[in-house]
Amino acid sequence: MSTTIDNMAGTEADAKEAAGTAEAALHADPRVGLRAVAALRRLVEHLEALQVDRARRLGWSWEEIGGALGVSRQAVHKKHARRG
Repeated sequence: MSTTIDNMAGTEADAKEAAGTAEAALHADPRVGLRAVAALRRLVEHLEALQVDRARRLGWSWEEIGGALGVSRQAVHKKHARRG
């Protein structure tokens, strides 16, 4: 149970950090904004990999995952199958 609580706390902290980073992406200084955009891109890639792995463990097909992401099954398979 404490692992679940720890994960929830980490998720909440990550969400707050992501919100701050999203706000920074709108900064008037392009250096600040672009660094924030790059950080958000890394976060999105990490979250996508996490959810694709989770979906595959739950038995989702590549077609279902691709549909949820708005891409073809071939695209999501090409991107994620080699990791697994």
